[in-house]
Amino acid sequence: MDLLGLIGTFIRVVENGSIAAAARAKGMSPAAVSQSLARLEYHLGVRLLSRTTRSMTLTESGKRYFEKVRHIPYDVDIASQAAALETKPQGALCIATTAAFGRYVLAPLMPAFKEVYPGIDIELISTDRNVDHRREGVDVSIRIEAQLNDQLIARKIASLPFIFCAAPAYLQRAGMPESPDDLSQHACLVFRYPTDGRFLPWTFRVDGQEVAAKLNPGFISDDIDIIANIAVNGGGIARLASFIAKPLIDSGQLIALFPSDQNNESRVASSPMNIFACVNERSALNAKVRAFITFLEQAMQST
Repeated sequence: MDLLGLIGTFIRVVENGSIAAAARAKGMSPAAVSQSLARLEYHLGVRLLSRTTRSMTLTESGKRYFEKVRHIPYDVDIASQAAALETKPQGALCIATTAAFGRYVLAPLMPAFKEVYPGIDIELISTDRNVDHRREGVDVSIRIEAQLNDQLIARKIASLPFIFCAAPAYLQRAGMPESPDDLSQHACLVFRYPTDGRFLPWTFRVDGQEVAAKLNPGFISDDIDIIANIAVNGGGIARLASFIAKPLIDSGQLIALFPSDQNNESRVASSPMNIFACVNERSALNAKVRAFITFLEQAMQST
């Protein structure tokens, strides 16, 4: 049984919204696609899709399975292409990234990347707005989980901690929060996504369970550097990515909250920042894009 082929057909059906559309995309007959789905469901022993003559929806098992397998064709393509001999990657490479990640993480890495791949000419778009890969000529974008959408193929490349922190002057004035529940009594410096106006949620893992903190926004901004600056100057508590917070903590300008206990384990920790490399379609995974994704993934693992 060609399990990878069956999984690929299932993914195409979900992505295209119907068996007929998936059949057209794969150059198969609708009957062949339906048979592939039936074989996959028989192999798994569960129903993945509820199908009628007019509609098709994922079952709960189907939703869970899709989330686990949706990146498999992407990973297989990466592995296959990496195994092939090809010329040194070269040409123009347009990378889009969030402003903070571009400033603090990507920019310092670019000279080393250029040294390894001198034939690649880099353009870096650093912005918190949504970019259109096709219209703006973007080869690859780096996004956090909240920015993902169904139109892009995404691969998780790193998971970095968020750190809750505040200036010594603020904590002397307002006291040290002991749990997420205490944050409702503090001035919280909240980041608002400029694309859709949502707040970046403050989520925790408390004794292994995910908890969303109730916030008391003392200040709201769509610029994380402004939030960090306000925190340094005693304006309240901020939730900052580690690459922003750690230098400020090391210099004594900010103090990390919810520290580890005597066993060196914290029962309260912020949910991490998951970072993804995104392309518009699998054919966009050319040599230079793969070289960049691999370089960044390895660099992030060593930090």
